Amino acid sequence: MKIGETRVGRRIYTDANGYLPPFAEGDYGQGLDGGWCARPPGAHLGDLRNHEVAEHEDGTITVTPSILITGEDEHRATRWHGHLERGVWRRIK
Repeated sequence: MKIGETRVGRRIYTDANGYLPPFAEGDYGQGLDGGWCARPPGAHLGDLRNHEVAEHEDGTITVTPSILITGEDEHRATRWHGHLERGVWRRIK
């Protein structure tokens, strides 16, 4: 996902046992403990506990402030910085 590009995300929900399924790129969801997690396109899963999450009537969310995910995969370091607004991802750096 390039800087300035947007992509519609997908909200996922807990299963009958109360567990969230594995997150694909672009997914976001809320666990039974009330905590939100998200996986931006092209990035690792991140915890949103240090963010304000506003849930909208259509089930989408808006997260503030911006989301920064850093980590490493088997080949390289990764970094994603951007916004999730009404369920739409937008990368800024």
